[in-house]
Amino acid sequence: MTWSAKQYVAFEDERTRPVRDLLLALPDIEARTAMDLGCGPGNSTEFLAARFPGAAVCGLDSSADMIAAAARRLPDVQFALGDIDTWDDPGPYDVILANAVLQWVPDHSTLLPSLVGRLAAGGGLAIQMPDNLDVPAHRLMREIAAAGPWAPALAEASKNRTPIAGADRYYELLRPLCSRVDVWRTTYYHALPGGAGAIVEWFKGSGLRPFLEPLDAPTRAAYLERYTAAVAAAYPALPDGSVLLPFPRLFMAAIRGAD
Repeated sequence: MTWSAKQYVAFEDERTRPVRDLLLALPDIEARTAMDLGCGPGNSTEFLAARFPGAAVCGLDSSADMIAAAARRLPDVQFALGDIDTWDDPGPYDVILANAVLQWVPDHSTLLPSLVGRLAAGGGLAIQMPDNLDVPAHRLMREIAAAGPWAPALAEASKNRTPIAGADRYYELLRPLCSRVDVWRTTYYHALPGGAGAIVEWFKGSGLRPFLEPLDAPTRAAYLERYTAAVAAAYPALPDGSVLLPFPRLFMAAIRGAD
């Protein structure tokens, strides 16, 4: 998939709040090195650098547009273009952050222990993933994709996201490798001005991308028209014209134990 930094940061305040909550759950590690995996346009990297000001911070993302935006935002940070599932830097890092990205990466049973293995002893792994595949906005993406003339083109669209496991499974993966593991789930309620159209714009920057990219412009417009109407029915506007978007997210903050 291609990603648009401009579309993503249209809701920067709402998208950055979870990473602030996540990193504040880590202890005050004396970090010298920190990596932001799936750094996007640099909003998460900026807070990572502020949280651990003594660390040399790096960022990795698979999107050239995101990397370019991040480099403009933080010219003193080293950013690299690459995929998390082929990232082979052995570290060690004092902090590894993966904010709102591992839902796009498969095989968490292998990936998470591998990330812990790249931490220094006492280092922190901080992960946040949207846990929203069952909310109406995502369910409607799949239902509309399967029910229209675009169905053949979108037959594989829902497979881009990795269904995430429950909190107990991630705790079981991390606890044997870590001296401390915190796992929690939070639902944020974002009040978005603009009604259903605002929700559609939000997901254009993330979950809708696999459903829109395979379509030509007229077909994409038709899909979005039907999707917007369904979203409007599922998320009624409030009296002030805004709409409330419930957004559940799963968090993990783990500290690697001594070898």
